[in-house]
Amino acid sequence: MAEPGRYVYAVCRAGDRAEVTDALTGVRGVADAPVGVLDHATLCAVVSEVDLAEYGEDGLRRNLEDLGWVERVARAHDHVVGAVSTVTTCAPLRLVTICSDDDSVRAKVDAQRDELERTLTLLDGRVEHGVKAYAAEPGATAAAGVADEPTGTAYLMRRRQETATREAADQAAADAADEVHTQLRELAIASRRYPPQDKRLSGRRERMVLNGAYLVDRSATPELEQAVAVLAERHPQLELELTGPWPPYSFAGGEPS
Repeated sequence: MAEPGRYVYAVCRAGDRAEVTDALTGVRGVADAPVGVLDHATLCAVVSEVDLAEYGEDGLRRNLEDLGWVERVARAHDHVVGAVSTVTTCAPLRLVTICSDDDSVRAKVDAQRDELERTLTLLDGRVEHGVKAYAAEPGATAAAGVADEPTGTAYLMRRRQETATREAADQAAADAADEVHTQLRELAIASRRYPPQDKRLSGRRERMVLNGAYLVDRSATPELEQAVAVLAERHPQLELELTGPWPPYSFAGGEPS
């Protein structure tokens, strides 16, 4: 490694340093590097060394275009954050948060100290769950009753009916997704609603109509699971997918709803 920098995964309270250190024993981070803990006043940062030729500004500009590279880094990042989250509350940082050295890490912690303290208070004893809702693409079978003659009028009538059917199905799915999000938001400490993922990312043929994240007390996970089951029965036109519990990435920065 010609020029080592610091990859920063998360920040937690300094009082939890011993537990975090134990949890990270044998854990490897990005670039298969060992992971350590850097104390700074009341907080500590979870870090590992990286080569700035690969993780510096020029290297990142190139590597972030490589989806395979991004996936490897994201998996390693999540592996470290997950290990820390098993023993204490932590504030996960953004993927590829890079500092030049230990002093730079401490300066970053100082610059964000107030926000990090608020985040740790918000996340104490809580986990994130994801809920996605999918709706089948409306087919053209509803227009089958229209005259089948290959005339211009029949064709236009069929197309008009197909369009109306599709628009009605889209609106019904959107309304159902809104209700699901509203109900789950009432159970959560905080929530975020993200744009639906493209089918190429979701890997599903159905349209995603809800992409939500919900922060709940760890003990409230069964209540959330039950609520999702009830909502799935109430809205059979949707397929609901519940994931988690996860480290609360969605709530580690900024102001959630």
